[in-house]
Amino acid sequence: MTRAFVFPGQGAQTIGMGKALAEAYPAAKAVFDEVDEALGENLSGLIWEGDIETLTLTQNAQPALMATSLAAMRALEAEGIEVSSAAFVAGHSLGEYSALAAAGSLSVADCARLLRLRGSAMQAAVPVGVGAMAALLGLDFATAAAVAAEAAGDEVCQAANDNDPSQVVISGHKAAVERACDLAKEKGAKRALLLPVSAPFHCALMQPAADAMAEALAGVEIKAPVVPLVANVRAEAVTEGGLIRDLLVEQVTGSVRWRESVAWMAAQGVTEIWEIGAGKALSGMVKRIDKSVATRAVGTPDDVKAAVEAG
Repeated sequence: MTRAFVFPGQGAQTIGMGKALAEAYPAAKAVFDEVDEALGENLSGLIWEGDIETLTLTQNAQPALMATSLAAMRALEAEGIEVSSAAFVAGHSLGEYSALAAAGSLSVADCARLLRLRGSAMQAAVPVGVGAMAALLGLDFATAAAVAAEAAGDEVCQAANDNDPSQVVISGHKAAVERACDLAKEKGAKRALLLPVSAPFHCALMQPAADAMAEALAGVEIKAPVVPLVANVRAEAVTEGGLIRDLLVEQVTGSVRWRESVAWMAAQGVTEIWEIGAGKALSGMVKRIDKSVATRAVGTPDDVKAAVEAG
């Protein structure tokens, strides 16, 4: 079996995530401690005992999900399953940072600070209520992208996430996204629903956030990952630190090419994909992209033990 480790993005957050891992594995607890120290606040307290509305704020959710993913990875490593046992790592949007931290490309502390800034910058890029995102279900990517372009007019409306063969997320000005939802239904979409997000991610409206990330990333060391990263905006493997830095900036306004990324890994011989961290959303997407690829979610001590027993 050839495996890849993948790391979830925003929307997977839940109160209490990672707590059992931290209690069971000192190495997992150390990740949360390191993130708290890097941010100068008790983020782990919010994750484990706070309220979901505060945790879901973009500037909190992003470092929190990274911390939970890294805690799960450290628990696997404590049981003898190293990141180097995978052929590739990949992450969905912010999960790309988790993947890079897992693969030793970014330090956990730098990752936490970058994601706090990324979340704040993405939130600040567009006033609340101006932008929107919507999921188009039942249209292929080419049709969804054409719908977004037609609906844009003189505003912004773009395909933001190519998640799987039946789900594309669009992003842009609220009125344009609403027009695209109506048009998508005319084109045969099964559903077109606005998403409960606070900003229009992965579209041109995020350019101020991309500029902020370019400045922040310029001052951070990015090493070659020990396992190649399948980058969101390329849907193929990259290993060079300078290129990874450029792609992380491009990712803020670019599309998350998840369907293509999973298909590319399968074409390279990947037969199983382990989702490391909170939730099982990526596992569901993988199954809809390629049923022949086995999936495993690793987010609790029981999941870790099951993974070890399975080898």
